[in-house]
Amino acid sequence: MHSATTSTEPFRPGAADFYRVNRGGGLFSEAISQRLGAAFALTAHRLGLSPTALTLANLVLGLAVSVTAVALADRVAAGAVPAWAVGLAALLGWQVAYALDCADGQLARVTGQGSPAGARIDVLCDVAAQIALVTALGTTAVAQRPGTPVWLVAAFAGTWMVNLVTSVMQSGPNAASMVTSTSLPVRVVKLVRDYGAVITLTGLVLTFAPQWSVWVVAAFTVVNGGFLLASIAFTARAALR
Repeated sequence: MHSATTSTEPFRPGAADFYRVNRGGGLFSEAISQRLGAAFALTAHRLGLSPTALTLANLVLGLAVSVTAVALADRVAAGAVPAWAVGLAALLGWQVAYALDCADGQLARVTGQGSPAGARIDVLCDVAAQIALVTALGTTAVAQRPGTPVWLVAAFAGTWMVNLVTSVMQSGPNAASMVTSTSLPVRVVKLVRDYGAVITLTGLVLTFAPQWSVWVVAAFTVVNGGFLLASIAFTARAALR
């Protein structure tokens, strides 16, 4: 007579397990960045790395790419350095850095390694990496068009952080969305605020047409500024009810 045995084999998550707990981010991010993040999370898990290690890797890579773009902006504008080389490095570097940012949360949730300190360092590193990215875009715009207004660069830098602030505000129990529809047309429109899509666009512009950087800066200033005003109106309406 055979007795029943209970398996003691440890849980071995696969890439699908990590992707299943992703926090979205938009149509592009879910299709590309979060899937790449799942592969990174799986690799990190097998190597015994912590979520914070991925967070710091995101910061280091993001800063390195942005600082390089800033340092070479004038030489690219003068034609001394090929724009495609710097732009391609930015395109790939920012994408990998964002995928690492997606991966740290996936790894923390699947393996139970999440902590308040880990969540804080994640947000702080995101802020630092995005400040560097904004600096790179602003510097490129000014290098390509020296007459770019200072107020435009300042407004661009300020409004860029609207996405990060609102995403943090919407992560708690009081989260709310102005547009709750998840239909494909709505999700396509929302690509203008999908970080994965945004850094893809900016990377392509730096690669193929850096002289258009000022228009990218202006466009995102309008989009993010408009979203900020709409968010204020939406929230004020709810608060005054």
